[in-house]
Amino acid sequence: MPEPTPVSMSATLAADEALARRRRAGERVMSMASGEIGLPVLPALRDRLAAAADENAYGSVAGSPSLRTAVAGYWERRGLDVDPGLVVAGPGSKSLLFALLLAIGGDVIVPVPSWVSYAAQARLVGARPIPVPILPGQGGVPDPDLLREAVADARAAGQRPRAVVVTVPDNPTGTVASAATVRRLAQAARELDLVIVSDEIYGDLVYDSSEPAVSPALHAPERTVVTTGLTKNLALGGWRTGVTRLPDSELGRALHTRLLAVASQIWSSPPAPVQTAAAYAFGEPPEVVERVAASRRLHEKVVRAVAARFTAVGAGLAPIAATCYLYPDFEPLREHLAETHGVHGGDGLAALLSERYGVGVLPATAFGDAARPLRIRAATSHFYGETAEQQTAALEAAGSADPLALPWIRESVDRVGEVLADLTSAPVPASAPHA
Repeated sequence: MPEPTPVSMSATLAADEALARRRRAGERVMSMASGEIGLPVLPALRDRLAAAADENAYGSVAGSPSLRTAVAGYWERRGLDVDPGLVVAGPGSKSLLFALLLAIGGDVIVPVPSWVSYAAQARLVGARPIPVPILPGQGGVPDPDLLREAVADARAAGQRPRAVVVTVPDNPTGTVASAATVRRLAQAARELDLVIVSDEIYGDLVYDSSEPAVSPALHAPERTVVTTGLTKNLALGGWRTGVTRLPDSELGRALHTRLLAVASQIWSSPPAPVQTAAAYAFGEPPEVVERVAASRRLHEKVVRAVAARFTAVGAGLAPIAATCYLYPDFEPLREHLAETHGVHGGDGLAALLSERYGVGVLPATAFGDAARPLRIRAATSHFYGETAEQQTAALEAAGSADPLALPWIRESVDRVGEVLADLTSAPVPASAPHA
């Protein structure tokens, strides 16, 4: 009997559980490991979910007509017209990404670095993840020139690359690939006959709304699948709602048929009450638009303050353009970290921050990077408060005041500064810089 495919716990979820155990044991810990957004549910969405609690039928595998119509409108407002019949909903975009890899088949190109589950999901479906580095400061999209080389080498070795997964904007780097890079990626995918799976879950969290992230679907519409959800822009991770847009092409329609077959065997249909609330959210009424805008402002102000803490001690950091993530590089501090702490790579650095300081971060290896680089990923999404009242105050302050003046946010940002100063023997900043 063949051995089952090895599978490890998601690095982000494992880190969160470890930190939660330490907190329950009375330790002082700070979670910067996962990107779960610590913000309250918008009351209008909560009310609609409650009102739909009696909706207990399975419903359509693809999702309700009202949800798919609302999602089509959401994408249309972003320049990506789609027939609602080519929209599929599922219990989270993570589940949809896995089902898409099953439906597409073949091996999968993944950027380096990239979200922790892309390569793991590829292995789970029996495919090989083929890593391709990003361009500096343009996370989420593999270097198009290196992509061509990697695909040629893989095919020469008998592998079958059929898809490339991209993330715009990016997790883990918090950066956004340029329009030119996305266009080149789309061209390469067309030449190589690859399906592009574009994970755009952070699309509404680009700080500069005048320069939104560019979807590869604009440049290769016949072969680009787009996924998104409500987990990040509206902090609804526990509601597990995701949607995907299939291309209006022969390839897209065939993929739609296979995706529905896969979904019918795994989750049957998305949860009906959540679909009702999600349809309202994707319709983007004024209160939803304002909540997303407030969240975006809050992320930007807090993450920029934390970024300043990293750069102040000498770490390298590409400018953050979206999300709540930072991907600092401690290479300029390699000699000091080796001599003072015996740290020689990202794994050791993450372990030191956790064990000595109680700060949970993830090493670069969790995102497919090599072990030697002194890189980690840190998230600021748990800084906004422990209670709904604190989190609401943080949202309100992001629009009319300064969230960094709130004591619980200031304490978290200052704690980062204190830890980094001790780690690097740098002076401790007096207080959190205000945005």
